Amino acid sequence: MTHSATVLAAARTIELTERSLPDAVPEGHVRLALATASLCGTDLHYYRHFANAGFELQRPVTLGHEACAYVTDPNGSDFAPGQLVALNPIIFCGECENCRAGQENYCTAKKFPGSATTVPHIDGFFQARFDFPAFCCHAVPEGTDPDHLTFTEPLACAMHSVTVSRAGAGDRVLVTGCGPMGLLAVVAARSAGAEVDVTDIRPEAVELARKIGAGAGFVAGKDAPPSGAYDAVIEASGSPHAFNQALDAARRQGRVSILSNIQLSDTPVHLHRIMLKELTVAGSFQFNVEFRQALELITSGRQDFEQLVAARFPLSQTADALELMLSGKAAGKILIKPEE
Repeated sequence: MTHSATVLAAARTIELTERSLPDAVPEGHVRLALATASLCGTDLHYYRHFANAGFELQRPVTLGHEACAYVTDPNGSDFAPGQLVALNPIIFCGECENCRAGQENYCTAKKFPGSATTVPHIDGFFQARFDFPAFCCHAVPEGTDPDHLTFTEPLACAMHSVTVSRAGAGDRVLVTGCGPMGLLAVVAARSAGAEVDVTDIRPEAVELARKIGAGAGFVAGKDAPPSGAYDAVIEASGSPHAFNQALDAARRQGRVSILSNIQLSDTPVHLHRIMLKELTVAGSFQFNVEFRQALELITSGRQDFEQLVAARFPLSQTADALELMLSGKAAGKILIKPEE
């Protein structure tokens, strides 16, 4: 039996192909049918450049690491056929020093689908059917909407940035950048009890952030967040200009968490503010326990994640979905659905 799969063959070249899975499911794996996947900024970088953050793909690969799926063959696991599961894309060993310390994001033997960082590459989730390790699959309550469940991985990343920033109840937090990750950072910071303001260059993105719970919204070029007013700032735009704004907006001895990879640029970075204000600046890389925390928030019904859906595309139109993301015209997450 064949199934549809997308393949990034070269920069800005997505091919739709037919594949067959082996008759036997690998030991420790389950066989899955895609329910919903979503686009990430790293998918976009691979699509544009066939590379991301200095890592170049060595061969064509199926992208996608944000998804949920239905179990079609439990293969001896505790899952039931037809059961919806959230997928943690971090395939960790569980045995290295980092794993034993609860830092699976730094597993020395980690594998990650749809990424140049894993060699040989592992195909990602933008395909109709695939096998994946059972321990990376997480059961969810019946009735969970797969279009919201696909947010688990990116929400976990956003929650980890909040963990790194040490933002909590009563703190004032600024999120710079209201793209998909910035919007999820708003959700994450509010779930920790913080008061959240936002800034972005796009008025419609700022408005969406306010709809999902942000307080004040500042449109770059028109107004700016107050200087020195925030206990923590989460930089979610990847812009050096926004990073400078984050350093300005943080209070003395405040914290800045870098959620989005800041791109190389000739823009001067105001490092002196870190020293003069005794700021703590920390990167935020993937997640650990936050995956289960994100899963709990999504399945609790406390947050309306439908507001974060910008568009839905069938699997065969993955290239169109990536082009929409590239245009910058979509406010929120773009979803990929299997063909009807």
